[in-house]
Amino acid sequence: MDADYADAVAHSRVLVDGDRIIGVLAAVVESDHVFVDSVAVAPAETGRGYGRMLLADAESRARELGLTQTRLYTNAAMTENLAMYPRLGYVEVDRRTDEGFDRVFFVKDVR
Repeated sequence: MDADYADAVAHSRVLVDGDRIIGVLAAVVESDHVFVDSVAVAPAETGRGYGRMLLADAESRARELGLTQTRLYTNAAMTENLAMYPRLGYVEVDRRTDEGFDRVFFVKDVR
C-alpha cells in the first residue's frame, strides 16, 4: 500500500450505533474541493440512507470551507454505485484506467 491516508483519517467520520460501526467516510480536503476517498456502509445496514448521510457530511464540509465541489470515483464494475451517485446529484466527468483499475469519476456542485 503506497497511499498516505493521514489527511483522510484526519477528516474521517464514523457512524456508530452503540458499539456497532454502521458506516465510515474518509475525505480529503483539497485546495478547491473535498475528495471522498472512501464511503462504506456495513452490509446489514445498506439501503437505510447511511451512505447518503455520510456523503452529505462531506458536501456540508465543503460548503463550510467555502469550496464548491465534492469529487469521488468508483470502480466501473460497481453498477449500484454508478446508478446511485447520479441520483444524489453527482455528474460523471470521466472514465479511464487509473492505477490499473477501470474507474468512473464524479463531481457534485455543492453551492
